[in-house]
Amino acid sequence: MLRGLGGEGDAIEALRSKNNIFRIGEAININQDLYAILDSSLNFSHKLGLPIHGIIGYDLFKDLVVEINYTKRFLKLTNQEDYRRKSCKGCEELNLEFYKNKPYVNGVVDIDNRNIPVKMLIDSGGSDALWLFENEAIGINSNAKFFQDFLGHGLSGSVYGKRSKIKAFHLNKFTIKNPNVAFPDTTSIGHALDHKERHGSVSGNILKRFNIVFNYRKGKVRLKKNRFFKESFRYNKSGIELAHNGVRLVKDDTGFVSPKTKNKSSTVEDNTQIVYSPPNYKLRLKPAYVILELRIDSPAYRAGLKIGDTVLSVNNKPAHQFALLQDLMELFYGNHNKSIKLKVERGRRSINL
Repeated sequence: MLRGLGGEGDAIEALRSKNNIFRIGEAININQDLYAILDSSLNFSHKLGLPIHGIIGYDLFKDLVVEINYTKRFLKLTNQEDYRRKSCKGCEELNLEFYKNKPYVNGVVDIDNRNIPVKMLIDSGGSDALWLFENEAIGINSNAKFFQDFLGHGLSGSVYGKRSKIKAFHLNKFTIKNPNVAFPDTTSIGHALDHKERHGSVSGNILKRFNIVFNYRKGKVRLKKNRFFKESFRYNKSGIELAHNGVRLVKDDTGFVSPKTKNKSSTVEDNTQIVYSPPNYKLRLKPAYVILELRIDSPAYRAGLKIGDTVLSVNNKPAHQFALLQDLMELFYGNHNKSIKLKVERGRRSINL
């Protein structure tokens, strides 16, 4: 049984398989343990809009030096014996601590002009910036400016909580100003609180601002600022989360010429000639995107959108023309008070909003 964040924290059934051969690029593990999750509702592919077959973690990282380069978009795996540590101007090396084979790093959060030391899980698969677990005793609390929102999907279900900002997050000499922060509901993170010293998670929207080298065997992580470091933090202000939901038939009449097909005609009894023309379009299968989550009292909710609506177009651009779901979702992270036009399908009706 496996247990994760979300829902009521119930454990999920999984099958453990030992002694597998596992390959990523030229890296091979000939004795890999794998867990196969049987619950079809834990399909991350439709939530991310990409084929997702599994999650890699400690068992792969523990014997290798792992370099993650967010600017060049690659993951490099090197044997410990072959790794040559290079001198690096501007780099910062931090100690890693492990609890149940998960990596933690120490940092400082600036909340209400108080610098509070925190121990944070490194969650490289998460898309948020920071998650903090509210703790009045040490001063970790959301301020008056927050809103309730869907935070993501965990192994045990959906996670909800508050979204806000803090003044700064510090990792040794690096200071990240005004980062987004989420305060998950305690009902969604009961299992995470088993580690009493943990205060939250640092995730993708912080990590992407660095090029990173993990060395689990030596208990070190090396950070170097990249071009994303000063990028501003934004929210999905619309209140909706989309998911990939199979395919839909879409008429494609762009540049289609019917090959080797001529108009046909026939004559009826009164000598009237009827001409039959071949269609000048094709029907293609394109991805369908539906509303998976809808925040109560959000702009999308007030506009009349509903969970299950299929998004046909955004700002007059057909939804299926977005190569990736994340490219479509990016439109909802715009400036404050920016209007968005949506066309959705509900049942057999098309609705413009």
